[in-house]
Amino acid sequence: MTNWGPGPKSPVQRIKKNPEAVAAFKTACADRLKSLIPAENTRPIRLWAEDESRFGLHTVRRRRITACGTKPVCAHQHDFKNFWIYGAVSPHTGASHFMEFPTLDGTTFQQFLDDFARNHPDTLNVLLLDNAKSHQRKDLRIPENVVLFFQPPYAPEVNPCERVWQAFKTEIAWHCFADLEQLRQYLVAVLARYNEPMLHSLTSYPYLMDVINAVCA
Repeated sequence: MTNWGPGPKSPVQRIKKNPEAVAAFKTACADRLKSLIPAENTRPIRLWAEDESRFGLHTVRRRRITACGTKPVCAHQHDFKNFWIYGAVSPHTGASHFMEFPTLDGTTFQQFLDDFARNHPDTLNVLLLDNAKSHQRKDLRIPENVVLFFQPPYAPEVNPCERVWQAFKTEIAWHCFADLEQLRQYLVAVLARYNEPMLHSLTSYPYLMDVINAVCA
């Protein structure tokens, strides 16, 4: 006898969280950062939050205020062409370094590191970043004025660059773009509006400012 009823439901995949590691990281952050600084370093130390995010033609959706019981009516397109933006922001000053790449992988991350290092030659630049495979490839060549500072797994809340991506995607929410070039130009205009004071306000997490004052002053 054939059973035409519904099949078993797939288990819901939940995003892992690591609250204990987050608290421990914040407590020990200054000491961990100090341990990464080479003894022979004479450059001023600057801490940056680094991350990558994908932007594409699939419409970004956000909540909207409507009358009670009324669903919002908005244009939406299902087009999955995309590119990646790599970014590093200094929580201390709001200085930033953004680059666009077609993919997220070790090769493009190397290109980002090299360009970032060339543009900030006078400081020792500590990049706070996640544990993505592209960040941990054994063949990465870390520039001599860059130090990688890995955050705990499953702890994006310690990295303020996440707030920058959230702000950018809110800027493009519910917009439909004809092609990637139109999206690119729109994002260029968005980036131009986000000056250093705005990026500082987004990324100056209190725990990081304490670390900067203790280690980078």
